Amino acid sequence: MIQLTGAGKRFGHKLLFDGADWQINPRDRVGLVGANGAGKTTVLRVLAGLESLDYGGFQGMKSISAGYLPQDGLSLSGDTVFAECMKVFAGLQAMEQEMEDLSHSLAVLDPAGAEYGQASDRLHRLQDEFRMRDGYSLESKVGSVLGGLGFRKEDWGRNTEEFSGGWQMRIALAKLLLQQPNLLLLDEPTNHLDLEARNWLEDYLHNYPFAFVLISHDRFFLDSTVDQIAEIWNKKIYFYSGNYAKYLEQKNARFEQLVAAAKNQRDRIEQLEIFINRFRYTATKAKQVQSRIKEMEKIERIELPPEEKTIHFTFPQPKPSGRSVVELIAAGKSYGEKEVLKKIDLVIERGDRVALVGVNGAGKSTLIRMLSGNDAPTRGELKLGHNVEPAYFAQDQYKELDVDQRVLDDLGQFSPISSQTELRNLLGCFLFRDDDVFKPIGVLSGGERNRYALLRMLLRPTNFLLLDEPTNHLDMRAKDVLLDALLKYTGTVVFVSHDRYFIDKLATRVFEVADGHVHVYPGNYEEYLWRKQQEAAGVSPSVPSNGQPGRGSSNGALVDSAATVAAVTSNGNGSGTGAGSSEAGEKAKRLNPIKRKQMQERYREIEEDIARVEASIAISEAGLLNFVSPEETKRSNLELESQRAELEQLMSEWEELGQVLEG
Repeated sequence: MIQLTGAGKRFGHKLLFDGADWQINPRDRVGLVGANGAGKTTVLRVLAGLESLDYGGFQGMKSISAGYLPQDGLSLSGDTVFAECMKVFAGLQAMEQEMEDLSHSLAVLDPAGAEYGQASDRLHRLQDEFRMRDGYSLESKVGSVLGGLGFRKEDWGRNTEEFSGGWQMRIALAKLLLQQPNLLLLDEPTNHLDLEARNWLEDYLHNYPFAFVLISHDRFFLDSTVDQIAEIWNKKIYFYSGNYAKYLEQKNARFEQLVAAAKNQRDRIEQLEIFINRFRYTATKAKQVQSRIKEMEKIERIELPPEEKTIHFTFPQPKPSGRSVVELIAAGKSYGEKEVLKKIDLVIERGDRVALVGVNGAGKSTLIRMLSGNDAPTRGELKLGHNVEPAYFAQDQYKELDVDQRVLDDLGQFSPISSQTELRNLLGCFLFRDDDVFKPIGVLSGGERNRYALLRMLLRPTNFLLLDEPTNHLDMRAKDVLLDALLKYTGTVVFVSHDRYFIDKLATRVFEVADGHVHVYPGNYEEYLWRKQQEAAGVSPSVPSNGQPGRGSSNGALVDSAATVAAVTSNGNGSGTGAGSSEAGEKAKRLNPIKRKQMQERYREIEEDIARVEASIAISEAGLLNFVSPEETKRSNLELESQRAELEQLMSEWEELGQVLEG
């Protein structure tokens, strides 16, 4: 269908790729990957006919229609959303108008005349073609695509200029999907889509009748949609069969082969050089020397790319919080007459990593702002637990930055890391490379500033992180660094993300926000999807061994967690109200300075013990993953139970002391 032969392209003085041979067949499903700046977008633009090659051949069949969706920058105006999408079918609409005109003509023409016969034949041909091209279902097609991409029916009649940039890109994507070019080229199509729209797009692409090539930093999306990976690497384009997960396996094997081949080549060159230098001036060896010189000249040197450094970034671990981190009691939130959240009851406990999911506009950002304390509930109550320090990362966090500061200088003043090399490595991981680190923050784009604001916040984390879309504007490598750091983080995390791989790896619970309510699901994203499927099939998901309900409203979560909180309070360890609090306050007043100092020292000792026991538990849990024998497993389980009991006791004592000292 399309063929590149010996293709090469430069961007200024930089060579993007060279000697590329690529044939795209009618049903290919290709994911295009590579490092930032490798030339992925340039390749798509070449395939779309928007850019030319610097050298090499480009051949395409005359019947090819290529449709290209850029990452951003498209703006539509002058029509409603529905009318804008219907423009895709301008040819069919013109055909429909001609059919209508012919019907009117037939009503007045003489049936016996030649003109009537010609008009009738023309009308029948048009009707057959119109039916064959699904002309009678155009409006339902448009409605189906708009609905799948998240447009409510009441939005269809709104003018396109009323929508933000992200929604404008959705309209452009809808038009492209309705157009159905036989080569679909999508540059980061999931950037502006929520989870439901991504799931719908996956299904759509599964059934797409033609070829497509797409760029995406969403691993889950790539794994679900493509069966071939094209990677721009080391100035070449390499091809791998299978989805993204299989590509990673094959790439490692290919790199090992390349390293081995380069070593063999270096050894051979070294042998040749030794022979040439040794016998260069020996007349009897002149022929052999010349032969080896020619062999050396013919060798095409294998060039290994500079190895990307793996950044291992660990947060400075925060002070521990109380067992109950935050509690919402019959909480609701309204903006004017619009009620966004209704009677939410939930508890988030220390160490939870909670993913908030739901369609755009469901109230995820409202809930996370409420949990952070940035937005007070309109009704009900929010309680922060003992020693809880929340930190909130908003989608527009960049507004808090000093625009006159240079990136590297600002990070150096804020960060506990003093080494310029380490700071630049971290900035590079978050896509600030070379001279970018010397730019004033004010000249960065909104996405770049948000990315920098995220890194800045993570270098000094509190014990309760609330992150609204932290994965936006990050490539896969930066997402991996962030994910790895959050997995090692000992505090509590609540986050909103549309990256399903990120959610699946990080979340220990999923809160679905829908219709003003919060539904709690234990486990990661894959378990959440399974439970949703069970519900849709009318099957009640089994209750997991930890005793939490498989699914329930937020009231169900409160029953589970409130029982724990109530138990703590009844023992005098909780925040409590009434008599318990009064007694704690009186006790604090009666403390003499020596006793208070002793309690403060004990409080610090317990904090150290908690960190020690938590580390031991982590080692024990990791050890259980490696089976040695039934006896060893039993012994390890008993040891783990003992460690957990010790931690429980320490936490109770620590919370009790904290309450007394604060009283």
